[in-house]
Amino acid sequence: MSRRTAIQLFASLASALALPEATFAAARERLGPPARFSWEDLVNQARVLARENYHPRANSSRAAADFDAAVRLTYGQAQAVAGNIRLFPTSRVNAPKAVGVSIVEGGTAREIVDTGSLFVGGRADPAGFRVMDASGRSDWLAWQGASYFRASGGQDQYGLSARGIAIDTGLSQGEEFPDFTHFWVEQSGPDRARIHALLDGPSLTGAYAFECRKTDAAVIQDVAAVLFLRKDIAQLGLAPASSMFWYDQSNTRARHDWRPEIHDSDGLAIWAGNGERIWRPLENPTTQRLHALRADSPKGFGLLQRDRDFDHYQDDGTFYERRPALWVEPKGDWGPGAVSLFEMTTSVETMDNIAMFWLGDAPARAGERREFAYRLTWTSNDPTAGAHARCVDMFEGPAGIPGAPPIAGARKFVFDFAGPALAGLDRRSGVVPETDIPRNALISAAAYPVARAEAHWRVMIDVRMQDMTQPQFRLYLKRGEAALSETVIKAIET
Repeated sequence: MSRRTAIQLFASLASALALPEATFAAARERLGPPARFSWEDLVNQARVLARENYHPRANSSRAAADFDAAVRLTYGQAQAVAGNIRLFPTSRVNAPKAVGVSIVEGGTAREIVDTGSLFVGGRADPAGFRVMDASGRSDWLAWQGASYFRASGGQDQYGLSARGIAIDTGLSQGEEFPDFTHFWVEQSGPDRARIHALLDGPSLTGAYAFECRKTDAAVIQDVAAVLFLRKDIAQLGLAPASSMFWYDQSNTRARHDWRPEIHDSDGLAIWAGNGERIWRPLENPTTQRLHALRADSPKGFGLLQRDRDFDHYQDDGTFYERRPALWVEPKGDWGPGAVSLFEMTTSVETMDNIAMFWLGDAPARAGERREFAYRLTWTSNDPTAGAHARCVDMFEGPAGIPGAPPIAGARKFVFDFAGPALAGLDRRSGVVPETDIPRNALISAAAYPVARAEAHWRVMIDVRMQDMTQPQFRLYLKRGEAALSETVIKAIET
């Protein structure tokens, strides 16, 4: 079972089972001696650790043997620490390494040293933790395994995951997964939490701070990080996220299940520093692919779930229409670089096959200290909505006129755009599609307003696939020299 499957099932069980409240006085008995704690202390700890050789941690000898055993340890009469912090146990299926968890009050930290009654029917080492809401029945934040963490967004539903850092994702030498090895948790109410974490891996160490708050519409995390590099790193990805895309409505040939669509996210959105807005629909490719989309000094980027219609999924168990979007807003100028998108093939919905991160142009060298900060917003609202038109649907099929024989060797691509920029425009308004498809490959292209739909336009293009000399094409709507829509970047497999 994958990490993603296990934590998703944990979360769904958490919302169904009532958990008793534990008093903070009782929790104190489980804590070790007090020690001073501050952000400066954590940064210094990461700096000192980076000067030492990396020592991988052994798997816990008390890890749950399987998923059922982990569930029994986690739910039922499991108690909380510090009001609404509950632990995840180590588990052989997805999180075998133990982590340290300390409770912080007023600049003093005390580590949890006794996990007795914090798990049900046995003892286990903690592999992470979750932050419960005011009811104690559901969690809205969770850290478990390596440097992964998630938030439930505005509809109390988990989906994609964020990560502390991405190292060599999609490269031939294989990816490195550094671990959060210790957490310091400070509570200031059921809807707010301050989390600090120490990162350790073969190539770097890091100090992380997460200021987290839950609102009715979103979970917001302000993240600050300081990294210390032990080695040169070929590809150091900032603000990474992992998601799942199996198939959607765009290509019926890829459907392998009775449900019309199955995905946690349906596209990558970018707001580049030059003002261009980009939408890259996600794909389930036949072979793994790593793309770089130029985004110097980005204003924002993220993996989104734009399709919010239950009828498009018909899944009344996992509710894909409720999965949160994750929007990244860099703080300060990150400089020249690109948003990278890694896509792998999947034939199941339980495997994360999508990864996203920002990669700067400057090489990552041993001995460097790097600092960066950003905001994460987990939400069901589209953070890219604005005056411009967004791509809201996409379809693919045989080229040609409906009812007539299809054009051999050609494909039809259909894109629907909607947004205030299209309001009041009609066929006489001079709206045209702009694309970089080679002239000899483009058979036809047309843009027109969709009947009985306000500010909603459709673009239809027929493409001769054998004449495509590029792995993707760009498309947007314009009027005169003004762009009316975001730019869609569509990957193709010839």
